[in-house]
Amino acid sequence: MAVADLRVIESARLCLSPGLNVFVGENAQGKTTLLEAAGLVARGRSFRTEETSQLIRRGRERLHAGGVLADQAGTRLEVEVSQSGRRLAVDGREVGPAGYGGHLDVVVYATDRLRVIRGPMKERRQFLDRGAAALWPTYRGLLRDYERVVRQRNAALQAGDRSLEVWDERLVETGATLRQRRGAYAVRLRAGLERGFSSRGESYGIVLEPGTAVNAEAEREALARELAARRRAETRARVSLAGPHRDQVRITIDGEDAGQGSSSGQARSALLALTLAAAELCREERGHPATLLLDDLDSELDLTRTLALCERVAQSGQALVTTAHPGWADRLDGLARRFAVAAGEVRPA
Repeated sequence: MAVADLRVIESARLCLSPGLNVFVGENAQGKTTLLEAAGLVARGRSFRTEETSQLIRRGRERLHAGGVLADQAGTRLEVEVSQSGRRLAVDGREVGPAGYGGHLDVVVYATDRLRVIRGPMKERRQFLDRGAAALWPTYRGLLRDYERVVRQRNAALQAGDRSLEVWDERLVETGATLRQRRGAYAVRLRAGLERGFSSRGESYGIVLEPGTAVNAEAEREALARELAARRRAETRARVSLAGPHRDQVRITIDGEDAGQGSSSGQARSALLALTLAAAELCREERGHPATLLLDDLDSELDLTRTLALCERVAQSGQALVTTAHPGWADRLDGLARRFAVAAGEVRPA
């Protein structure tokens, strides 16, 4: 992987191991930026911000990130970002987002994603939507279509427009399809949680409410009933109050709501379990594992469990891990390729 002028990183070239790669250094030195670079190479966008131009190193005009995949073809992915836009290339040929995605899958675990466990309901819906879109390329388009319908329906509600019935039909059609696809992803994720990572014997779960109907027609009928039941309230509020954008997602630890009363360590464990389950779904769907980007992995997590997890990852896939604790990284001797990160510079440890 090669990176130039990305946040604090002026220039770095790394030869990453197919197993565990650990970046060790104090805070604010560039460790997370290296994970962000890997995500940028994989997705063509950052997992930390929607404003990609903010990634450019101060005083520079553009950034570059690229890498060569360990596939049979040795596929080369490149991303260049400037204030005027973004350029994506595969094997030297410029492509659009649709042609760029799908070559490399990554799954992210980071402290700011604890919002999925403890934040507003929207964060949990978005977690499912991100995972489903990564698994099924058409899902992102379906989600955009549904969001457009909701905006148009809201406009009709606010204007008291007679076209509301037309938008009711569109919301039922697209919303029922979205709910079924999201529900299918949630079911597979829940199964992955049941057989996956556990800290201190805890069990984790995820439930989408309302649950999905037995088929598409039944889903449409159920959503139409929801709209009818909420019509009076929607007329008063002038906003759509029924549909997948209002569905509830519950994440549980030992059957209890993870957002209520869980410790910081429990919340992190639940998020890590979700991350690993999402990566396993990617393996099932693609036939190869996603690369794990695990930021600050050892913070507030059981030492024995995280070391066991690292052993498993080292044997079965690729992971990029950051830590501010050299002693923790020393325990991975023989399991991981280690890099020291300081003031934006990276060197093998």
